[in-house]
Amino acid sequence: MANSILIIEDDEQLADNIREYLERNQWEVHLAHSAEEGLKTFENLRPDMVLTDHMLPGKTGLDVIAGALALDPQQKIIMLTGEGNVQIAVDAMKAGACDYLCKPIALAELKLVLEKTLGQAQMEKTLSVLQRRQSRGSLDAIVGESAPMRAAKAKARQVLEAERRMSDNDLPAILITGETGTGKELLARALHFEGVRSNWPFVEINCASLPPNLLESELFGHERGAFTDAKDRRIGLVEAADGGTLFLDEIGEVDLSIQAKLLKLLEEKTLRRVGSVRERKVNIRIVSATNRDLEQMVREGRFRSDLYFRLRVITLSMPPLRDTGDDILRIARFYLQSHAKRYGKKGLHFTAEAEHALLAHSWPGNVRELRNMLEQTVLLSQGESITPDQIACSTRSPHDEKAAAPEPAYGDVAIGARGLGKVPEMERELLVKTLEKTDWNISKSAKLLGLSRDMLRYRIEKYGFARPE
Repeated sequence: MANSILIIEDDEQLADNIREYLERNQWEVHLAHSAEEGLKTFENLRPDMVLTDHMLPGKTGLDVIAGALALDPQQKIIMLTGEGNVQIAVDAMKAGACDYLCKPIALAELKLVLEKTLGQAQMEKTLSVLQRRQSRGSLDAIVGESAPMRAAKAKARQVLEAERRMSDNDLPAILITGETGTGKELLARALHFEGVRSNWPFVEINCASLPPNLLESELFGHERGAFTDAKDRRIGLVEAADGGTLFLDEIGEVDLSIQAKLLKLLEEKTLRRVGSVRERKVNIRIVSATNRDLEQMVREGRFRSDLYFRLRVITLSMPPLRDTGDDILRIARFYLQSHAKRYGKKGLHFTAEAEHALLAHSWPGNVRELRNMLEQTVLLSQGESITPDQIACSTRSPHDEKAAAPEPAYGDVAIGARGLGKVPEMERELLVKTLEKTDWNISKSAKLLGLSRDMLRYRIEKYGFARPE
């Protein structure tokens, strides 16, 4: 997308000459002939650069600098001054201008100054991105060593390695699937900050958080007057992500009307602001995430099949917490220490019984549920030992309440996740009955109990069970 510049110059001939020269060099140029007009245009436009004369009718160029920086402290501004007026140049630099040029100006020199200033702006943006990258966005920062989690991270690394070998920067779309709270956003960030676009923006939006009309404006931007409350021009998140990654969380909640625009964005890399007739080119990679069954939604006509296949060029999946075995304890210990540090409580640790309770829970809300539950636990803790009574997790999950089919039963005892509470005697009885009925087939028993095989093996070892001779 072309770099944009606002030129504030009362000499219309000079302004036109600069405009024609810069437009030949692929700049998007906007003109204003007074400080007041310039500041109003700046507020609506937010260009990449501002070039302002000092001697303007009414307010001066110094007023332009002050007004623009009040709206955007990172804005890059260059001052034009009369020949030999060194004091004005000094005042402009003190006010926040990043450079100055003396009249009469050489257009080739102006081009060099603009390119240098843009390079400085990009370096500042890169440093900001790198600082964020140090604290967020790494596959190694995703806690988990279970087989399902290792498989998920290994596939993500394969994708990153393949992208590094690509001859161009037109990266394929990625769809991340998984239940609510499994860490899909963390994976999306890792794919960006460890990928080839890491020096460019990472922009995210939860598509379920806005109604369709507001979501469209938020994504694609709008022109002034496009609708009742559109008092100013506004760029959307797609343009803000230009060069980097746009993360569309909860993509399954997007209205069909916006799905058509997303398909055009994916296929043509163009967008049109609401209320505009102009197409704009963007260079972005799209990563989306959902906890919905998009294939089923396609069959029901609630999601476009062409968009679905464009979004899922590469599909990655985050496993539910209940299938990750001892990762439950690894993640629980991680958040226990994190919350303990936040609330100034030292030496917190789980008792063995508390760890058993953590492993017994089905975690319908996955990692998010575990994190939030442990924050409450830490906040209310009185001593260093965290016991089962302090762990505020339910032994009955929403998935159990919504189960469509009855659970298998042996005798008078129902087998399934809802039967695995914190009462050891009941748990032992369920395990024994199930193992006997399946002739100690671990896979079949785990399926009947609603557990992963790793979790079932853990319980067998926990109670010291051994297969009869």
